[in-house]
Amino acid sequence: MLEIGMKSLSAVAQAFRMTDEAWKRHANPWSVYTRFAAIPGMILAIWSRTLIGWWSLLPVAAVIVWLWLNPHVFRPFEAADSWAAKGIYGERLWLQERNRVPQEYRTLLRWLIPVGLAGFLLLAWGLIALQVWPTAFGATLIVLAQLWRIDRLGLLYEDNQWRGQESS
Repeated sequence: MLEIGMKSLSAVAQAFRMTDEAWKRHANPWSVYTRFAAIPGMILAIWSRTLIGWWSLLPVAAVIVWLWLNPHVFRPFEAADSWAAKGIYGERLWLQERNRVPQEYRTLLRWLIPVGLAGFLLLAWGLIALQVWPTAFGATLIVLAQLWRIDRLGLLYEDNQWRGQESS
């Protein structure tokens, strides 16, 4: 399950053209926090089908374009001194240097996959059925899993920085 998740995340990183410069730009806290804003944006875009029909595909497309552009539009943020930047640099480490990720991090990140997946399934059900509670609960699960994931990846980054200084 973790290997499938890792391959999926690597494919997403490639699709988003995550170069060194893109990772530095994505580490900008504005990039991290505005990506969270895409969740209610996408919910509203999909829900708007009840009002505007097929025209709702325009705001859906706008959110998708924003998600693709987001890691590229903010100024580079090289200093990993914020919670968000540490999380993004930890994500980069996790995706690009898996052999440096201790088992305890892999275990926790593996447990977050079903939480996020459950949130996604509830959200999808809520949006298909136009039901508020599964939509809200699913979105909440997604956000909480993502926040926890960023937090753990930030600790991974800090731990790796500490280990690197220790061996120097």
